[in-house]
Amino acid sequence: MAAHSTPNLSRSRRRRCLSATRKGARLARLLGTERIRSWGLPHETAALIIAELAANAALHGRVPGRNFRLTLTVTGPTLRIEVRDPRVERLPTVRPAPEPDAPRECGHGLLLVEELADRWGVVPELIGKTVWAEIGT
Repeated sequence: MAAHSTPNLSRSRRRRCLSATRKGARLARLLGTERIRSWGLPHETAALIIAELAANAALHGRVPGRNFRLTLTVTGPTLRIEVRDPRVERLPTVRPAPEPDAPRECGHGLLLVEELADRWGVVPELIGKTVWAEIGT
C-alpha cells in the first residue's frame, strides 16, 4: 500500500458561484471534489460535507435569482469548506438524532457534518450567511 503524500499547499483557495438548485448543489460536490483531488488531498470526507452544505444552500438558503458560493481553502494541514447563501433569517441548526424506527429521509444532514468535520459553524452576514466546516488533511 502506497503512503499518501501531501503536497506543499501552505495556502490554496478556490471560489465558485453556483445556481441555488439541486443541479448546482450536485455541481458543487463534483467541482469541489475535483479541486481537492487536484491538490492531492483525500477527498471522500470533504465530498460528503460539500454535498450536505451545498444541498442545504440550494434547499433552505435559496432566494430566486441568487446563487450560492462554494469556497475551498487549504491552510497548512486544514481544509476549510465554506458555502455562502443569501438567506440570513434561516440559520442552520443540528436536529437531534432520529429515533431508530422513525422513517426520515432528510433533515439531519448537519449531524453528518458535525460527525465528519473537526469544526463547523455559521457566520451571519449583512446579506446572507456562510456555513463552514474544517477537516484535517
